[in-house]
Amino acid sequence: MRIIGIDPGLRTLGWGVIEAENGRLSHVANGQCRSQGTDLALRLLSLHTQLSAVMAQYHPDAAAVEQTFVNRDGAGTLKLGQARGIAMLVPAQAGLTVGEYAPNAVKKAVVGVGHADKKQVEHMVRLQLPGCAPAGPDAADALAIAICHSFHAATAGRLAAAIGAGR
Repeated sequence: MRIIGIDPGLRTLGWGVIEAENGRLSHVANGQCRSQGTDLALRLLSLHTQLSAVMAQYHPDAAAVEQTFVNRDGAGTLKLGQARGIAMLVPAQAGLTVGEYAPNAVKKAVVGVGHADKKQVEHMVRLQLPGCAPAGPDAADALAIAICHSFHAATAGRLAAAIGAGR
């Protein structure tokens, strides 16, 4: 299964594509979409266009997006929420179901600690995806989101198989 992880951001939206097959993970690609334009609508449009091109190039089977956390800056949180809307819209337009994961759940799945810092996340991403060179911290986070989704999807698949075998 090919999975795209997306770390939403209004200035920089990170993305990472991995392949998960029989419990093995491999890196496909990663990068960052940088918003362009002077007003919010143009910035969101540029993120949509760039992420749509990534989706068309790599044809993922599944998508996962990090959930937004609320911070003290309400206006900043709202803008991040709009970028997150783009991060969810583009895979949905491609017919994919979008998994959503809290930042702490992603860190716990990849590092083993829910409050890991960005350097720890990137280090563990590099260990789990040998040969991977994240394009930046947002791309490393996106790869971590994809890894988290692969773990959850594998667990859900095993659970469904166990339930089916019990009938």
